[in-house]
Amino acid sequence: MKIWWVLFKKEMSEAARNFKWMWLPIVFILLGIMQPVTSYYLPDMLEQFGDLPEGALLEIPLPSGAEVLAGTFGQFSQIGLLVLVLAFMGTISNEKNMGTHVMVLVKPVSFRSYILAKWLHILVIASCSFAVGYMAAIYYTFHLIEQVPFLNIVYAGLIYFLWLIFHLTLMVSLSALSKSTAFVAFMTLATAAVLTLLSSYIPNAMRWSPGILTTHSQAVLQSGTPDSYFWLSISMTVLVTVFLLIASTHLFNKKELTKSTS
Repeated sequence: MKIWWVLFKKEMSEAARNFKWMWLPIVFILLGIMQPVTSYYLPDMLEQFGDLPEGALLEIPLPSGAEVLAGTFGQFSQIGLLVLVLAFMGTISNEKNMGTHVMVLVKPVSFRSYILAKWLHILVIASCSFAVGYMAAIYYTFHLIEQVPFLNIVYAGLIYFLWLIFHLTLMVSLSALSKSTAFVAFMTLATAAVLTLLSSYIPNAMRWSPGILTTHSQAVLQSGTPDSYFWLSISMTVLVTVFLLIASTHLFNKKELTKSTS
């Protein structure tokens, strides 16, 4: 436990030196503000800059608070995930390329402690960034649009964050197995895009998929209850996340042992 904690603190210190504790929350705050502010001022912006004929009336209905927060999740899923992947895609693969991981992975440091420390420090920074961005979205939605039931907001946020955990875990697993940061980024973002598209176009066949969690979070915002087969997708997401951590640790261990004996 002490070894793991030392590694975790090292990762957190490294993130602080790289200012990730500063700029990642700022990015998510901007993303959180963007949706409610844009939704509220869109008619005025179109009237000012839309080059409409003189005397034309433009009436765009104001979306509900739930729709605005659901749109915020969309911003987080696209731009937010992209930013997180770019920030952390080399968390293990860069050290493998430079060979510095060899100096860390000496007894009594285990492969499991090494990967778990990397994984957890990413989740801590991502959760804080998501939380402040989500709170910014909630504040401006309440101020400009309308209020949304508090429990709906909390439950939807937890569901969405599980979606985020899954993709960040996939990224860490790929980083442990590949030296190419471009490959890690591409596969993580491609998986997120494919799962989301399949869950949108064939939802009945993808009820188990982590990609459908965003649909459940939007349903909770709208009605307070998720869609059908909610617990199936939750269970599968948790199981696959745990499997990715275990499998990546085992395969990383096997690859490093093979290299050391060859």
